[in-house]
Amino acid sequence: MSILYQSVHTFRRAVKRVVPFAFLGLAALIAVRAAEHWIAPQPQWPQPLQLVGKGVNELRWPLGGFAVLFVVCLGLVLTSGRVLAQTTDLKNLQPTMERVVAAQNLPAAGGAFVTSAGMQSFAVAGVRKRGEKVAVSNADLWHLGSNGKAMTAAMIARLVERGSIRWNHTLAEMFPELAKDMPEPMRAITVEQLLSHRAGLDANFDVMRYVSRKDLGAARIDVLKDAMRKGLANKPGEKFLYSNWGYTIASAMAERATGKAFENLMREEVFVPLGMKSAGFQGTGTLGKIDQPWPHTSNGKAAPGNGPEMDNVPTMAAAGTMHMTLPDYGLFIAEILKAAQGKSAWLKKQSVESLLQPRGDDYALGWLVPERGWAGGRAMHHGGDNTMNFAVVWGSPKRDFAAIFVTNQSGANRAGDEFATAVITAASQTGSERR
Repeated sequence: MSILYQSVHTFRRAVKRVVPFAFLGLAALIAVRAAEHWIAPQPQWPQPLQLVGKGVNELRWPLGGFAVLFVVCLGLVLTSGRVLAQTTDLKNLQPTMERVVAAQNLPAAGGAFVTSAGMQSFAVAGVRKRGEKVAVSNADLWHLGSNGKAMTAAMIARLVERGSIRWNHTLAEMFPELAKDMPEPMRAITVEQLLSHRAGLDANFDVMRYVSRKDLGAARIDVLKDAMRKGLANKPGEKFLYSNWGYTIASAMAERATGKAFENLMREEVFVPLGMKSAGFQGTGTLGKIDQPWPHTSNGKAAPGNGPEMDNVPTMAAAGTMHMTLPDYGLFIAEILKAAQGKSAWLKKQSVESLLQPRGDDYALGWLVPERGWAGGRAMHHGGDNTMNFAVVWGSPKRDFAAIFVTNQSGANRAGDEFATAVITAASQTGSERR
């Protein structure tokens, strides 16, 4: 999950609040400097005033320099949004994308501007593998990491709409044969708590035990049994604890409720209905061939290999092993925005409202929903990183737009923030968002 950054608009409002105090401080500095020249300290003055005059005189250059620097920085902050808006064309994101890739020294990246009407524009830039000359294409696949959690939650929301499962379905209800061996608090853990990271489970299970597992349904039951043996980190519902373990168990509950494999549920409930033809699971590319974006670690070095195996274990698909093209990811984000307006035939407005309703802190179901001024209220946000790829999305259900950023390098938080800020600022200042 990426680091959360304040938007430029929020920063500008904060600066505007302190401007009066800053100018008062500057006025005081000028007054002191005037006193130094025009009311020179007299020998008969008290010692404290003599010391103040001497200190001001010795620090006059640093204080003067600080005043000048403050004014310059203030001007840059107050105009930064305008500069970004002027240099980011929402109908042609290519220059912005190329600038971000170059500035952040990424092998490649892609970005998009989306509304409920669909993908408005997108662009990709860079090369599939650092040191090689094979450029990325518009049809390339990008790994989404934990951004797949929002898709998992949406799939389960579809099951809830049909009555196949309930948000308050408990582990004991879903797995009665295991209930007697579950620690008492674990029996009452619900689907909703698992998807909101409030089930009390640790972040990750021992994935090495699942590297070669082929029967993924049975493996996910074993992940639940691992949790039963280890116990809970805290009482269910007590606090937020980000957990891939929880999402894996939630996928086991969906499988038990429907009798279908999680991967098939995702295809039937999300990928196929939304036309996401490129969507799949695990790492991208053919082993040894540079036919898709090659994964890179956070230090910018190309990973030692590529292909499906270069990812987390398939057992934890629900927590984030999904990949797809940028346009196909845009289809999902656009449909969430559309559903938030009650205009989706795929997901009810009530369902998306549940997906975007925080359950304590700022986490909802597969989404972070922090308050942001540019969003007109709660934004929808998530970041994903499988240690070799990175993705982030920021959007406003109220103002009907979102910015997507993907790259084949881990840890690209700063690049994602730079691109998203440029798009958000341009959309907000030009009125391009659909209000």
